[in-house]
Amino acid sequence: MKKILISICCLFCINSYANELFKNADLAVGKALVEKNCVSCHASSYGGDGSEIYKRPFRKVESSQGLINQVRACNTNLNQKWFDDEELDASAYLNKMYYKFEE
Repeated sequence: MKKILISICCLFCINSYANELFKNADLAVGKALVEKNCVSCHASSYGGDGSEIYKRPFRKVESSQGLINQVRACNTNLNQKWFDDEELDASAYLNKMYYKFEE
């Protein structure tokens, strides 16, 4: 019983953290950034519309902070020059559409 209660508390904390991270994000801006800058690269690597990169069973991203870190890494590696808030917007959009860490 104690392990169950600890697990529930951990889930609550993780979900609250994800909600807190993405609470000020602009999903419309995030969607526009992803569609303009990410889809073509992911589609060329994974085929289709590129969304398979987010759905693969052994994906790298396992947390909301990990998602932000991955978006930041892509931004840096591709020299997109997004601001921190744009990285957050794109991360929040991807989280809502694919990862659902806040749910």
